[in-house]
Amino acid sequence: MTMPTPNTPKRPTSNEPDLLDRSKRAFTDRAAGRHTGRTRRWVLLIVPLLALAWLAYAYQQTLYAPSNEPKHMLTVEKGQTYYGLIDEWDKDKHMFVAPLAKLYIKTHVKTPLHSGSYQIPANASFAQFLDVLAQGEKVAFVKVQIIEGKTAKDLYRVLKDNSGITNDVISQDGKRVDTAKLGLDLPAEYMPDGNLEGWFSPDTYYFNEGSSDKKVLSDLFKRQYSALMDNWQNRKADLPYANPYEALIMASIIEKETSVPSERNEVAGVFVNRLRKNMRLQTDPTVIYGMGERYDGNIRKSDLAEKTAYNTYQIDGLPPTPIALPSIDSIHAALHPNDTDSLYFVATGNGGHKFTSNLTDHNRAVQDYLRVLREKRAQGN
Repeated sequence: MTMPTPNTPKRPTSNEPDLLDRSKRAFTDRAAGRHTGRTRRWVLLIVPLLALAWLAYAYQQTLYAPSNEPKHMLTVEKGQTYYGLIDEWDKDKHMFVAPLAKLYIKTHVKTPLHSGSYQIPANASFAQFLDVLAQGEKVAFVKVQIIEGKTAKDLYRVLKDNSGITNDVISQDGKRVDTAKLGLDLPAEYMPDGNLEGWFSPDTYYFNEGSSDKKVLSDLFKRQYSALMDNWQNRKADLPYANPYEALIMASIIEKETSVPSERNEVAGVFVNRLRKNMRLQTDPTVIYGMGERYDGNIRKSDLAEKTAYNTYQIDGLPPTPIALPSIDSIHAALHPNDTDSLYFVATGNGGHKFTSNLTDHNRAVQDYLRVLREKRAQGN
């Protein structure tokens, strides 16, 4: 008798789908989909947060970080607006975040911008700067401008005529100062007979209205003295100056001889060469200074022959004092002259000077200059 064969399940063939594998794959796909969705949502959440964080950082750095600006005056013209100021700075490439600045104005500044002059503190952040304008605390100030090459007497007259400057040390005729009252820390040989020529730095300054002439002169002196001493400490080696005061005298001559910035060091080199060779400087500006109020715009042969302390056609070496208020650039040139073989220079008639190393070439340059002048006169120039 044959025993029945038990019913055993058939093994699936290779072309029959495995229900278990299929369900596993479906589960895995659903899990991957959920993971991708979560990742996408995280990205959509994080990217804006990072952007907001960056904007917050930029906002903070732009508006609240201290600047490197010194204390200065700002004049707001009538009709100017906060946004207008921002656009001007952005146009001049002083800042590149005008939208952030305007956002600060919109959210923090509630008062209109008023015309006038404002004192901006040193290292002020942009927010502090705007707060100064918003508070409307205008400053009354006076402008003092003295041009390079002008004299100390010119400066005294400028201060004397300025109604915003109170008189303390300048004489009534505007020609002298009370040096004792001014109290500058200078040895007597650096201001012979109380002459302070050269010791005030020419520039444009702003002082609070009501400042004294003593305050103004003291500030201009400190700036000039500091510039002179700094350049003296870093001067070129083996210069023919006995002390810083002689360098200041030379700087004043350079200032009067050329208005071309690129020529200053070459002019200095010429005069240094002449001093080293014991040649007289023979420079007209010193003669003019010595003539004082007698100068009428012309130098005559008799003026060149007159023996005065400032006539460098007649004296050896430097004159006894500076002949003008030299710029800081001229002080630098006096103490950093070019290495040159030039001993002479003369105007070209077209701006600038012709520099030469011998008298023959110099005389030829003089004749060229005279020819240019004749041609200009003939053309009516």
